[in-house]
Amino acid sequence: MTETLIQLSYLLAAFLFILALRSLGRPETARRGMQMAAIGMFVAVLATLLHQRVISYEWVAIGAIAGVVVGYPLGMWVPMTAMPQRIALSHAFGALAATLVGVGEYTNSLAAGELMRGHVIALGFEVLLGGLTVTGSLMAFGKLQEILPGRPITFRGQNALNFALLLASAVCLVWLGATPTASTIFIVMLAVSALVGITLVLPIGGADMPVVVSLLNSYAGLAAVATGFAIDNNILIIVGALDGASGFILSIAMSKAMNRSFTNVLFGAFGAQPVGDVARSFEAGGQMSSISTEDAGIRLAYADRVVVVPGYGLAVAQAQHQARELADLVEKRGGDVRFAIHPVAGRMPGHMNVLLAEAGVAYDKLFEMDEINERFCETDVAIVIGANDVVNPAARSDPASPIYGMPILKVSDAKSVIVLKRGSGKGFSGVENELFFDSKTSMLFGDAKQSLIGLGTEVKTA
Repeated sequence: MTETLIQLSYLLAAFLFILALRSLGRPETARRGMQMAAIGMFVAVLATLLHQRVISYEWVAIGAIAGVVVGYPLGMWVPMTAMPQRIALSHAFGALAATLVGVGEYTNSLAAGELMRGHVIALGFEVLLGGLTVTGSLMAFGKLQEILPGRPITFRGQNALNFALLLASAVCLVWLGATPTASTIFIVMLAVSALVGITLVLPIGGADMPVVVSLLNSYAGLAAVATGFAIDNNILIIVGALDGASGFILSIAMSKAMNRSFTNVLFGAFGAQPVGDVARSFEAGGQMSSISTEDAGIRLAYADRVVVVPGYGLAVAQAQHQARELADLVEKRGGDVRFAIHPVAGRMPGHMNVLLAEAGVAYDKLFEMDEINERFCETDVAIVIGANDVVNPAARSDPASPIYGMPILKVSDAKSVIVLKRGSGKGFSGVENELFFDSKTSMLFGDAKQSLIGLGTEVKTA
């Protein structure tokens, strides 16, 4: 009877997880999706506690308390601007849990003499994927948190080393399948997989972190699937498959949005100092044209159609509330304001949607790239807040550019452009943005939050 109740609970939890994934596809239902996912996880945890393999609840209680102590601050106190690195850290914790379960299961089964070939192969996959996800996620966290350099850390022969380590991991896995009791090989495979995570992520630049984070999410899901097979737990198999598949699909979507392939992301060291013909800077024959807050405010106050393009600079300045307030002021004067969202703007998929939703921007004001691009030609003012590569016309016009072919927001088609930026530096890709030198573009230098506050004041008094 208890086993039947557990399996029915797992079925309910899986149903809630599937509904949650579906709801997360739209901003207006995303909050409900997260709530359903939380309820599903709660049901799954409760059902697992009824399992006959649980012989003592002391360590379970200690783990639950530790999870609350760590999880509550991560969920409540970490600012939205730091959400990408928080997610990377969560992937590391999840993969660490799967890896520890694999190590524990292997150790116990080895001591009991119950290691079967299929069992140890599942454990090997679990530990291999879990190990590289733990260290890879920590490297991603370090880059996003700027503990590590955001640029690619490269060295001669790095790809050869990566392939050699991956091959060594595969050899260890095959060896374990042939000789399940080879505990030394199990330890070597765990160490090599942890090293693979480091050597794979360090050479990847900050511009590619959205793809890396979603790909690591997929690896964590696959590790969970392997855990489920290893300990015969259905909900882990279902949840891991959902996590792995959704992370992989998201990685494909992110790569497509940047016109990049997986191999280029993982082995291309995008963001490294360019060489050869690619190293040539954009030659505008002039300088960026700056604008005062007063003039920019007047231009916005009398514009009929305005498109706001947020980027990571908006997130760093935590200026999402000021962006919404400026939009409200322009609309009070009769202007139409829309927000243009690029799929990879920010440091994770949906980063801008989350920030703007937090600030209270209505969902019907948020437009994806494909929806808004054809409207730029009829836009009076496009105001770019901390975005760079996702609005760079070189992606359409310069075949020699590293970002050529990347889908971008067609801000350059607007009648006039105002760019809010701290300085004249380049974006994550290291490519000069010719939009900033265009005659129709005006640069408003300074902190984005303070610039938006000043623009709001000028729009009020115009």
